Amino acid sequence: MTPDAPASPDSACTDPAICRTPAFAVSPTEKRIVLLIAILAGFLTPFDGSAVNIALPTIGSAFHMDAISLSWVATAYLLASALFLVPFGKLADIYGRKKIFLWGICVFGAASFIMTLVATEQQMIAVRVIQGIGAAMIFGTAIAILTAVFPPGERGKALGIYITSVYLGLSLGPFFGGILTDIFGWRSIFYINVPIAIAAAVLIVWKLRGEWAECVGEKFDLTGSLIYSFGLIALMVGFSVLPDVSGGVLVVAGIALIAAFVWFEQRLPNPVLDMQLFFRSRIFAFSNIAALINYSATYAVAFLLSLDLQYTKGFSAEYAGFILIAAPFFQMIVSPFAGKLSDKHDSQVLSSLGMGLTALGLFLFVFLNESTPLWYIIAVLIILGVGFGLFSSPNINAIMSAVDKRYYGVASGINSTMRLLGQMLSMGIAMMIFAIVIGQVEITPANYPQFTQSLHWAFILFTVMCVAGIFFSLARGKQERPAGMGE
Repeated sequence: MTPDAPASPDSACTDPAICRTPAFAVSPTEKRIVLLIAILAGFLTPFDGSAVNIALPTIGSAFHMDAISLSWVATAYLLASALFLVPFGKLADIYGRKKIFLWGICVFGAASFIMTLVATEQQMIAVRVIQGIGAAMIFGTAIAILTAVFPPGERGKALGIYITSVYLGLSLGPFFGGILTDIFGWRSIFYINVPIAIAAAVLIVWKLRGEWAECVGEKFDLTGSLIYSFGLIALMVGFSVLPDVSGGVLVVAGIALIAAFVWFEQRLPNPVLDMQLFFRSRIFAFSNIAALINYSATYAVAFLLSLDLQYTKGFSAEYAGFILIAAPFFQMIVSPFAGKLSDKHDSQVLSSLGMGLTALGLFLFVFLNESTPLWYIIAVLIILGVGFGLFSSPNINAIMSAVDKRYYGVASGINSTMRLLGQMLSMGIAMMIFAIVIGQVEITPANYPQFTQSLHWAFILFTVMCVAGIFFSLARGKQERPAGMGE
């Protein structure tokens, strides 16, 4: 790879005979088109995920689904995304990011339309898996294309706009998802995705040049991808059937397979996920672990509160969505300022403060019950939003600053993987607690006490996890950019 070539955002390509970059200059107009496409994609997937969370009680009533099945509506999407993010990121390097990105938009849009036609809970969960596969294609390539198109002097601004679109999707999802569910029914949430996907696909075909295939001819690590996938599947299925013995066996098997994956990837010249960065930098390793813990402890909060507000509090989906917008809204406000602060002050302190506020918010939710006043819930959501905003931007800054610029791509890919794994594990923990406390029964007024008990256990566990996350955030050491790393 030539010194001026943009780094691959998904893998470190080391063979100059097979690594290449686009041979054409990108005009300002083309850059704006690429950014617009990325904004549409960046908004689409988080909006869908957060909107579906608010519609889950309505979906559960329509199909008479139990608590664990409801969890799988959200988890199937995350699991598929986590399973395929890393493999598709590598395939995009080999066969072209534009190609994978376009297929991702098309698969996601088609699956969204099919979701409006499903007649059973099994069909719904199956189509959510397909949606997750499409989302993985989008996750693995959108930032990569932006990084390839925008030079370093413009890249930060472009990525900032893209991340804002992601937060906007997260913020508007609960609110508009609630309105759509109450007025037009839960299927309308998925109708919204279709025109956005079509618009993005048309722009890609019509205006986007190049493939950005920087590792053409490199061998794809199929064995590592399969070990990784089977490990995650075993973990999630195991969580959902605990406390049955088979659940424990599957969880242990999943952990063993993930360990085997880490061992196997270190011995390959072209791994699907480069693990060496974890061993080269303590800051990189501990910052990623802190991110994994933070997402694992926080992602299921919106899912759990959506159920609590609509079941035990009796609020409509629209009103519940309006309440839940508090956390992502404050996260969206705080994140840019926290990112700027991390350029002048050490990310270790800012991220640890954010993790501490997040732990405080989770602890305050331990006392949630049917009589908890609304102001209390909103206040705690604001604390969580501020905490996560303070944590996320400085933590990403620490991760990216811990590696040489030629590794920006793989570092970004690993961080995205930590996010998805954390979100998936968070839902897995929620499913495990539901399975143990409530069992496979539909949530009704008769078992609201068990449901509230499940919330208590979930928030206790999430609080403990965040306290552990503070340790990793502080133990990473002071932020410093390694000189000549990898040269």
